Amino acid sequence: MTHDHDLVLRPTAAQTQAALDPPPGRTGGDLVVETLAGLGATAVFGLPGQHALGMFDALRRSDLAYLGLRVENNAGFAADAYGRITGEAAPLLLSTGPGALTSLAALQEAAAASAPVLAISSQVPSAGLGGGRRGYLHELPDQQASFRGVVKSVHTVRTQSQIPSAIAGAWESALTAPHGPVWVEIPQDVLLAETTLPVVTAVDAAPHDLPPRPELTAVAAHLLANAARPAIIAGGGVVRADASGKLRQLAERLDAPVVTTFGGKGAFPWNHPLSLQSWLEDRHTTDFLEDADVLLVVGSGLGELSSNYHTFEPRGRVVQIEADLGKLESNHPALGIHADARLALSALLETLPETVPGRQDTTAADRVRTVLGLVRERIDAQELTLEQQVLAAVRKALPDRSASFWDMTILAYWAWSAFDARRPNTMHSAQGAGGLGYAFPAAIGGAVADPTQPVLAVSGDGGALYSIAELATARQHNLDVTWLIVDDGGYGILREYMTDAFGTATATELSRPDYVALAESFGVPGVRTTPETLADDLAKSLATPGPSVVVLPAVLRMFAPTHLDRDPSSRT
Repeated sequence: MTHDHDLVLRPTAAQTQAALDPPPGRTGGDLVVETLAGLGATAVFGLPGQHALGMFDALRRSDLAYLGLRVENNAGFAADAYGRITGEAAPLLLSTGPGALTSLAALQEAAAASAPVLAISSQVPSAGLGGGRRGYLHELPDQQASFRGVVKSVHTVRTQSQIPSAIAGAWESALTAPHGPVWVEIPQDVLLAETTLPVVTAVDAAPHDLPPRPELTAVAAHLLANAARPAIIAGGGVVRADASGKLRQLAERLDAPVVTTFGGKGAFPWNHPLSLQSWLEDRHTTDFLEDADVLLVVGSGLGELSSNYHTFEPRGRVVQIEADLGKLESNHPALGIHADARLALSALLETLPETVPGRQDTTAADRVRTVLGLVRERIDAQELTLEQQVLAAVRKALPDRSASFWDMTILAYWAWSAFDARRPNTMHSAQGAGGLGYAFPAAIGGAVADPTQPVLAVSGDGGALYSIAELATARQHNLDVTWLIVDDGGYGILREYMTDAFGTATATELSRPDYVALAESFGVPGVRTTPETLADDLAKSLATPGPSVVVLPAVLRMFAPTHLDRDPSSRT
């Protein structure tokens, strides 16, 4: 009797012969790139180093496109963006020790944002492993230890036969919800040694589904169907799961207002009658959400930025759908549903009645208009015309389908709350981990992911100096990336923070280059603009193929916070 699980795919005669007679001159590095190609990868990011040369030499014998950046951390940011845009695991090839360690900040951002990055690093030769001090260049007693607290999973290779399985396991881990960065390391001698192993062809590494438990879905549907004032917070998990359509269906069926977190920008239409937009750093929005009798939180851990700096105190029932088990009920008691956002929203839609009684009036939309009106009054009272003018100019210039990448800078903080992303998965920032230098190298990754649209990067002058070397990368590959640099002469937000806290700012002022002349020295056209001409200059740069830089000298201010009068330690 034959069972389904006894069935195996038998190789053809041609496949058998090819396996018995692999082409000569292949190494462990070839097994790496063959496995990546077999998994479906088409592009890799990275930077070569002595111990990793076996992988990079193998690239010339493959069809994989290689994007080499000038700093490992920037290569990590580019891979992060590629993973966010495509939903594929972005291979990141790194060398041992300093090269590997330089990528840590980018991998932390990928972890915080649930971006699938497959980092593959070399190691010292096998003889130097195990904690001894052999004195190899780049040697660390335990290189993996530096990454275990950052990445989603760590995978080790000690022999060539382990390479395909280790990389396939890492790929599966990176793409199983919640997405995230993973780490593979391979010793130098394993990468360089000639191999007689067969060529790696198709590799099966499908990610696992994370469906909700049906009894929890039933309870959640009952709570939402019977709520008088339901509301929804939509986080980055909705975007990563491509669940924006499901979210809209659910919100409209429940007549529930929706606010998107800064990582969830674009998950819900900005001008929808039920859209509270993204004004999470606003007391009016916080009060509204606290008043909900049932609050559905999808794809968010309600962390610091999503909870108005932990001053949010829900009074009703909270239903939290979250793929990251560590974030489930980490900040508020809830009906916690450990699941992928798309699968959970689908289950709710299947469980809820097609029409929820008492929800077909205009009460919710009226309440949304009231809250947005109060937000507008608060912002208008602060005389922040310049900031709103600059943000509106960016929105006017940026095509709807174009992705934008924002550094940790004042204009980005405005954009978190006030920018209409127009479409899901088009606005990305470093707000997950908060590291400087994200925008431009991430935009490079975004341009590789979708070369059909121009891409925008937005930085301050302080953040720009972290990644200025990547102008060479953008020029070398002729990538369609426009970089807007807001030059205020220093770390603008830290200047504000220190002045407010101590009366004066220290260590925030910067001597900086002429960014237009610097861009032109890389062969990249640059233009100095003004708030009045920004929209036209930015639109022209975005419409011109290839990289470009637009510099806006301006000192922008943040709107006043609303959380400082509430002590989060006073919560009971």
